[in-house]
Amino acid sequence: MDFVEQLKSSVDIVGVIGEYVRLRRSGANRYMGLCPFHQEKTPSFTVHAVHQFYKCFSCGAGGDVIKFVQEKEGVSFYEALKSLSERYGIPMPKRSTYADEDAKLRGALLSMHELAEEQFRANLQSAAGEAARVYTAKRGLAPETIELFGLGYSDRSGRALIRLFEQHHFTVAQMEQSGLVGKRQDGSLYDRFRNRLMFPIHNESGKIIGFGGRALAADDEPKYLNSPETPLYKKTNVLYNLHRAKEAMRKADRVILVEGYMDAIGVTAAGFLNVVASCGTALTDKQVQALKRHTHNILVNFDPDSAGRSASERNTSILVDPSDPGMAQAPHERGRASPTALLVSESMHIRVVELEGGLDPDEFCKVHGADAYAARIENAKGYFYWLADRARARHDTRTSDGRVAVLEFLLPKVQRINDPLERMAIANDVAGYIGVSAGMVLDRFRKAANERTEKTIERPRSPLRHDERMLLTALLTDAELRGELIGGMKELETIETLPSRRIFQAIFALDDAGGRVGFDEVNARLEEADQNLLAQAVLNDDGELSRDEVMAALASLRRTEEQNRRVQLKARIAELERSGKFDEALRLTVELQGLERTSSPRRGAI
Repeated sequence: MDFVEQLKSSVDIVGVIGEYVRLRRSGANRYMGLCPFHQEKTPSFTVHAVHQFYKCFSCGAGGDVIKFVQEKEGVSFYEALKSLSERYGIPMPKRSTYADEDAKLRGALLSMHELAEEQFRANLQSAAGEAARVYTAKRGLAPETIELFGLGYSDRSGRALIRLFEQHHFTVAQMEQSGLVGKRQDGSLYDRFRNRLMFPIHNESGKIIGFGGRALAADDEPKYLNSPETPLYKKTNVLYNLHRAKEAMRKADRVILVEGYMDAIGVTAAGFLNVVASCGTALTDKQVQALKRHTHNILVNFDPDSAGRSASERNTSILVDPSDPGMAQAPHERGRASPTALLVSESMHIRVVELEGGLDPDEFCKVHGADAYAARIENAKGYFYWLADRARARHDTRTSDGRVAVLEFLLPKVQRINDPLERMAIANDVAGYIGVSAGMVLDRFRKAANERTEKTIERPRSPLRHDERMLLTALLTDAELRGELIGGMKELETIETLPSRRIFQAIFALDDAGGRVGFDEVNARLEEADQNLLAQAVLNDDGELSRDEVMAALASLRRTEEQNRRVQLKARIAELERSGKFDEALRLTVELQGLERTSSPRRGAI
């Protein structure tokens, strides 16, 4: 067996994709979830456990487990093979023909980042790292925390990494593309990070793809310096600490979103393992998609200064498309998720954590302890309450003009909620909270709701006949049945009239050539439109087919063949009679009568 086929047959595609997408069983062999390749609110992404492939009927993404890893991790075919083989303990051939130039470059860059991390860790423990150790001690970082997060120190020399990379025979071009080495106008090279506390940045699978460096000298700017974008590191795709936090996020079914490295580290060290950091940038669609794969409940805990509050408002605006469970509840329950709140599976339910004393999350945990932070988490305000408080601080709600101004600020946010009942509940709640007439809110809200158009993405129905679909499934999944069916099916002219004719033709061609007849082999021979048909056919397969069902499907197709033949004969007979060719017409009439006699018992039995 070819190594690629061996790997795919050994890997559970549902398990692999399930690390990135929250999948729910939708049939005996099917699982569905929100597509990880585009934004959607209704699941149209399906994984088939038997045929080992995925398909999104909205954006068209589809393929096998190797392609999924390629697309999701942004890696080459070779790197996807290597990643899966390592994960499942399947050794790759020593002389692999799968590597390409892109894979070799990415492999070199990953190796350089691993070497850099080792160097930075060693530096931190050396005499040169004293200032960095003083800083970590000042921030209350325990040795085990430093070890867990791989913190290190980049020395002052400006050429330590260059020498290290030269010793390992990396090229100048590879050094430049790593983002760890810069190039001056005169062509000389220098280490990008100097005299900084170093934070390794990982992708979701745990590979080091970049670094953040915190300045240790007061006059060094910027305070935090991150790796530039490289073939490994795309900052809009990455959330700091996601690779460590994702399992805890799933178990707790919520994530704590903070701003920077130290907040993520400090909150994690306090015992909250489900924390990630945006690193001071506004959230992007891809980062939100990464969060949605693991949970739909987000606790936003940015720094309490004005910049942090603005960041909270800016970032929650991208998250709060659907409803917030903290709103539709009684006043004494505010800040806790209501058991009666409508929880739509695709929602991002937002609550905002506020900390007193001007402390950021890391400082708060150190000063007040984990129990106090846990209490702030549990009593976090629902997004709309928090937003209303922000608006009330800007306007005098003792006046009608001030209350209307708050309403005008809130209404566009509430209108983004998809479910009409939830919108009405929140609108009514907001009215009481800001002291505005419920009638005024609901009148405006109903007007906006009437103008709102809502789009629901549905999985398209298969255009294939039931018997057509069953025969395709049998040919692809049961070698014994295929042996019984395929010879007779090749003789059926009716197949040339079916929407799936090119799929059947691909199956017949593979069988004639003596090749393996499976989903991947057939799919590889098809154009995109027929690939979609094939996906729809097998995704409607819900369990094992019995031999009787398959033979009934074949009989149905043969009846169609006979019916088509009768229609053709009648048309030909009429044409011959018009042309005066009565002998030929009589011959065909006899053939037609024979067909009708043999089919009559079947019609009666039906």
